[in-house]
Amino acid sequence: MCATGPGRRPPSVTPERRRADLPRLHLVTLAGAPEVVLASVGAVLAGGAPLVQLRTKEGTDRSRVELAGAVVARCHRARAWCLVNDRADIALAAGADGVHLGADDLPVAAVRALVGPDLVVGATCRDPVTARQAQAEGADYVGVGPAYATSTKTGLPDPIGPAGVGRVAAAVDVPVIAIGGVTPGRIPELLDAGAHGVAVAGAAFAPGAPGAPGAPGASWLGPLTATEALVGTVEGWARSRA
Repeated sequence: MCATGPGRRPPSVTPERRRADLPRLHLVTLAGAPEVVLASVGAVLAGGAPLVQLRTKEGTDRSRVELAGAVVARCHRARAWCLVNDRADIALAAGADGVHLGADDLPVAAVRALVGPDLVVGATCRDPVTARQAQAEGADYVGVGPAYATSTKTGLPDPIGPAGVGRVAAAVDVPVIAIGGVTPGRIPELLDAGAHGVAVAGAAFAPGAPGAPGAPGASWLGPLTATEALVGTVEGWARSRA
């Protein structure tokens, strides 16, 4: 059932192999009704998204598991990875490929003990100290940011920029995924700074963006084409450094 090529579902092998295969582009869903979330996931998968992070905080645990299961099924049909944000229990119940932990979620060590060695565990970090701790506790990658100012999440600290992302990347051996205010034009400088990849939400789904959910005359062409542009930028950078 699991594919082994880069950018596809993580094989149940060694952590080193899983980390090497981690996609460079993570598409993070925004809040919305289940039908909107599912439609947006379908759009970014059609645009070539190799990994979807489901960020859902609304509804009951039962409804969140149902939504996560539906997103996982869509991702796996497209041979893409699916991670669930914050909730290891929902990730396990839904059959997701892993979980991404925020700064206020369960510690990485506790989640690694819960999910075992096969699931991907990512952790939000901002500096080398917390990143090294996450790696020591069993994180497969660290999400670092905010790289730039962003409007998709409130209450965040000041942006750390590519230099801050680079400092974290130099301090750990696991992949660094830069997040926060990422656009296609900013991707090369983040990857050049040492990031393995980027996580994107607003560049594809921000309210008012062409074709975004809730925008006047919205369709799913906007998220699809935005994802194609993001995929093209990441793949183009990788080819130029090959």
